[in-house]
Amino acid sequence: MTVTTAPSHQAWTARPSGADTAGLRIDPLGPSFGAEVRGIDLGRLDDDQVLALRTALVTYKVVFLPGQDIDDRAQIDLGRRLGEVTAGHPVHDSGDVPDEVYALDSQDNGFADVWHTDVTFVRRPPAISVLRAVVLPPYGGDTSWADSQLAYESLTPALRDLIDPLTAVHDGSREFGYYLAQRRKGRGNLWDGEVVTDLVPVEHPVVRVHPESGRRGLFVNPGFTSHITGVSEHESRGILDILYAHLTKPEHTVRHRWQRGDVALWDNRATSHYANRDYGDQHRVMHRITLRGDLPVGPAAAA
Repeated sequence: MTVTTAPSHQAWTARPSGADTAGLRIDPLGPSFGAEVRGIDLGRLDDDQVLALRTALVTYKVVFLPGQDIDDRAQIDLGRRLGEVTAGHPVHDSGDVPDEVYALDSQDNGFADVWHTDVTFVRRPPAISVLRAVVLPPYGGDTSWADSQLAYESLTPALRDLIDPLTAVHDGSREFGYYLAQRRKGRGNLWDGEVVTDLVPVEHPVVRVHPESGRRGLFVNPGFTSHITGVSEHESRGILDILYAHLTKPEHTVRHRWQRGDVALWDNRATSHYANRDYGDQHRVMHRITLRGDLPVGPAAAA
């Protein structure tokens, strides 16, 4: 899918299609969002390839690596090469998998059919996610990603000025509060050095400055953002609706049709995503790991 890039506040140049870096063949899916990476084995990366993969993530925000043959342990080892692996999820118990793995199993209500950014309801949301297909339905189950930086940069200057100083509340209890209280009996997983016993809403900037690229992007999502602070409920709803509609415009998104052996890596600091629930009662299982992130910073704090 080709993505149309709006004028940016700062220069950001993608590599040409087919660029080869440290053995990685990078084929962009658009000028600055989404790329397919070939020529490497995720189970046998050297240090230069790890660095090139991290660089590609910051540049393209989501990268797809077909034809990989890795299991849970290899997926975790890959994560450790790229950063610090977290628990699979702050509260969810995925059963008979390593603690670092979050299993999204359609037979256990493991769906992600709402636009969201992973785990933004904690103080330090994950920086990077790594997802691989374990069981695929015979049809459907695609995943789409939205480029929050491109979405921000294509807003009108007046709207950017309006949202730059705003903050919003992210609340995980709407999605996982009942699960934590009933299925986990109020005791979740070890996350960021503490066992999660309650999902206290947190506040993040509406516009996040990426700690590596310096680019600004929208940092609100329908899955976990409850409201914007300092404005009325109606104003909050109106602003969020505008931002959500803009974020998920087709020209800001890429869509991936999963095949056996596919692995996707994405930058949670610059994207949102959505998994189609269009495969009926067919079985779909995806295994995800996440890498520890930093405190989101808005434009004023980053200045």
